[in-house]
Amino acid sequence: MKAGAQVLHLHAYDQAGSETFAPEPCEAALHAVRAACPGIPISFSTSADIEPHPRRLESMGRWTELPDLVTANQGEEGIAELCDLLIARGVGIEAGLLHLDDARRFVKSGLPNHCVRVLIEPLDPDPAAALAHAAAMEQVLVNSGVTLEQVHHGDGIATWHVMARAVERGHGIRAGLEDTTKLPDGRLAPDNATLVRLGARMMAGETFM
Repeated sequence: MKAGAQVLHLHAYDQAGSETFAPEPCEAALHAVRAACPGIPISFSTSADIEPHPRRLESMGRWTELPDLVTANQGEEGIAELCDLLIARGVGIEAGLLHLDDARRFVKSGLPNHCVRVLIEPLDPDPAAALAHAAAMEQVLVNSGVTLEQVHHGDGIATWHVMARAVERGHGIRAGLEDTTKLPDGRLAPDNATLVRLGARMMAGETFM
């Protein structure tokens, strides 16, 4: 948190080193991070790459300690059911839009009225393509009157370009090793905290692109 992060996004791992939604590893991760960073909101992944539908529903239904938020990728099978489950349990939803079709589906779903924020996260490796993709998804939200807080990031080196555009437009950003291992100049980042510090500096008005 000293690096400037305001929300923490986590993936829980079991003792074998595999990502999981099983209650015990998830609760252990929550306890450890909340002890180290009291009062800071924690967001968990719900990616189907970790556990597919409907198995992830079964795992999350057995959670006894809950994160503050989850990211919910809107293009995944069973995502509406997952959101309903977690909203009913008092967990905030960060709606993940990875593709233009995700944005179109989201605005028609009725979920915008029940979400905390939207994550615009184009996966295009080329910076120009990622910027165009982010702009197109944002425009779908604007055209549909969705006024939720937006947090933007991309993938690989393109994430710095996506984040720079987001800051210029008054949106939030996400920085960390899940999205890129590279600094804006292409060098390998020494650790996650360095990426977060650069993101915080971008939010404060510094430019790196």
